[in-house]
Amino acid sequence: MNMEKKIQHSLNDLIEIARDGSEFYGEAAEKVKDPELASLFNQMAGHKREIVNGLSVDVAAAGGEPAEKGTMVGSMHQLYGKTRAALGDTNYAYVAELEESEDRLLEAFRDTINDSGTPAPARAAAEKYMPRVVQCHDIMRNRKAALKAVK
Repeated sequence: MNMEKKIQHSLNDLIEIARDGSEFYGEAAEKVKDPELASLFNQMAGHKREIVNGLSVDVAAAGGEPAEKGTMVGSMHQLYGKTRAALGDTNYAYVAELEESEDRLLEAFRDTINDSGTPAPARAAAEKYMPRVVQCHDIMRNRKAALKAVK
């Protein structure tokens, strides 16, 4: 696989996972009754869209086509989150599933950055968004812990 294809592959994996998060946050924002939580979810969806858009530019710059869909795993998490929310505390269920989505994205970014086979341009693109990925992850981890403490 040539360098451009490796860059495209690495970044498209991140795009797909970030897109999963954006779609799930958007859906969750419509389902929760708490306006503050809905606002947070919309904000987080926006952060994921920024990552998708930025990485898409990087894929195009490497001569590739940016990924247009999310992943099957992301779809399964959304389905599980909806089911869990329907059966219990909607706010906590969505926060818990979205926090897992953040875990998945953070792990993917770390893997891309730490993999010695990742081309330098793909690593640089991932590093550029890593602070935002960590920030979003921490927000949802803390929100989950706070909601769990109240349960």
